[in-house]
Amino acid sequence: MKQITSSQNPFIKSLVLLQEKAKARKQSGTFLIEGKREIEIAMKGGYEMETILFLPELISETEARKLSKSAELIEISKDIYQKLAYRDTTEGILAVAKTKSLQLSDLKLSENPLILVAEAPEKPGNIGALLRTADAANLDAVIIANPKSDLYNPNIVRSSVGCLFTNQIATGTTTEIIAFLKEQKIDIYCATLQNSTSYHTQDYTTSTALVVGTEATGLTQEWREAATQNIIIPMQGEIDSMNVSVAAAILIFEAKRQRGF
Repeated sequence: MKQITSSQNPFIKSLVLLQEKAKARKQSGTFLIEGKREIEIAMKGGYEMETILFLPELISETEARKLSKSAELIEISKDIYQKLAYRDTTEGILAVAKTKSLQLSDLKLSENPLILVAEAPEKPGNIGALLRTADAANLDAVIIANPKSDLYNPNIVRSSVGCLFTNQIATGTTTEIIAFLKEQKIDIYCATLQNSTSYHTQDYTTSTALVVGTEATGLTQEWREAATQNIIIPMQGEIDSMNVSVAAAILIFEAKRQRGF
């Protein structure tokens, strides 16, 4: 079995780039996953592991090998582990995994889908929270319109607590996604302040896409004009918006309630 002890090793340097640079992830088609639970969830979600790196002080070779029979197993030093790990308290294991295609055409939808669309979300924490909510509701898919960041960014991987791997995810431009939804005969409900009706008055029991925008600017006009209906969450305080993941959760679980959970 291979052992690497120097953080100056070229392979280790390439992994540091995977953590830091979206370009490196895109060029290699790989990304890093940290933690035993996250690796297990990713494998269950159909992600292929190329390499498993483990720190023997924290996890045994036998345990590391159990995670993937096909991946190359590499023992690493504490210095390397600390260089690659984002979290202070993990189980001493990382994996290099292959990214998946995020094409709209790859989505496999049910006959009566419920989909979340988020336009241009910027903060990894918000994206992670949206993915966690989508997993909790067992949505058909999450679609990111005009993405501002690479979905395999380690901050998104971490904040989603593995839900990056449990959801069907696709990305595209707003124009492409609207065309896709209309082609699939999926009703579009856009959360926006303009020309809206209260969200709880609408029927989400048929094929539905719930669309949310950024807290700062909301949805673009293209979405508002394409909507089957623009919807709003009535608010009684001083401000006119709430965290995007909270708003999405309210809409999603109203749709789930109407569908009998």
